[in-house]
Amino acid sequence: MTIATIRRDTAVETQKPHDMKLEVVVIPVSDVERAKLFYTGLGWRLDADLTGDGFHVVQFTPPGSNCSVVFGSGVAPGPYARIELDILETAGELVVSDIEAARAELADRGLDVSEVYHNAGDKGRVSGPDPERRSYASWASFHDPAGNNWLLQEVTARAPGRVDADGATFMSSVELAAALRRASVAHGEHEQRTGGQRDENWPDWYAEYMVAEQAGTELPL
Repeated sequence: MTIATIRRDTAVETQKPHDMKLEVVVIPVSDVERAKLFYTGLGWRLDADLTGDGFHVVQFTPPGSNCSVVFGSGVAPGPYARIELDILETAGELVVSDIEAARAELADRGLDVSEVYHNAGDKGRVSGPDPERRSYASWASFHDPAGNNWLLQEVTARAPGRVDADGATFMSSVELAAALRRASVAHGEHEQRTGGQRDENWPDWYAEYMVAEQAGTELPL
């Protein structure tokens, strides 16, 4: 693919681009344990420390940052490797709230983007998004003309501890609208559980749900 192959159709250019947040940057290290001690000493938050079958992958987030760094070693690429380890073979990761919509937009722009896929355990990677649309469970990928690979990952609810509930924010109208739609569906189920009566305090319920979802804390029922 070259830059010239990316279409610039008027219909595509006039649409608001789907949010793609820079979530992870991959950095090279020669000694994973030494790097881990260094970033721990800086006071960075340790988000993940994965080991097994000869690999070691670590993720840190600087204080106040919305983007993390990942480094590691010992990952052998292959179709049945753990999907979350693919990150070491890329330049980084972009988070989206709707993996299918984001992929469709990239394809409309003429980009050679992979199909959406998820991990089905012993079956390896399976075409299509995660059947339950769990957060962190659906992926796609693409590369730029220089061969830099990027991962797309669908995230709708953050893992506990990844977001400070007091600092939960929505960076665009697209992201806010998607969160409102999910809250609307959940609130409809809430009203059914409470006898089908209209909830006059629905704005408070929406707000509590949306902040909890983003922060990865317990959702209201």
